[in-house]
Amino acid sequence: MDELSVIIEDARWEALDLDSLAAKAIGAALADRGLDPDGCEVTVLACDDDRIAVLNGDFRDKPVPTNVLSWPAEDRAPGTPGDIPRPPRPGIDGLCELGDIAISYDTCDREAQAARRPMSEHVAHLLVHGVLHLLGYDHETDADAALMEGLEVKILGKMGLDDPYRE
Repeated sequence: MDELSVIIEDARWEALDLDSLAAKAIGAALADRGLDPDGCEVTVLACDDDRIAVLNGDFRDKPVPTNVLSWPAEDRAPGTPGDIPRPPRPGIDGLCELGDIAISYDTCDREAQAARRPMSEHVAHLLVHGVLHLLGYDHETDADAALMEGLEVKILGKMGLDDPYRE
């Protein structure tokens, strides 16, 4: 992915080679949705629980840590639950600006340990999840959640990763 920016605020992320992991996970999600990863712009902020709690409070009025947050550049949500969102359109520069993702090391680490999954696999899942949010998918209704989770499982399967929703 040529237009992927990874900003690492917490040095613990360095051990995961987050640049490569993000390029692979985000690229797989975009390719699955019919988008050229080299034509899409995404920024990832790799932070800790303190930082993501502030962001969650500022943008969602929930000042508590969470695993991943997404800020789409444009609202692409469909009008009907379970429908496919509108695809992004390239801007004047030919790039599809998709938006930003923040991911917390602390919460991801706790969740990966609780699920007995490698941290890299859990992070890949959350980055795919975040990209789908940037593309207009959500999990607010049962129909939307079923669609989004199905896409996550399919994309992760193409990456050789297990279904994160299966115990």
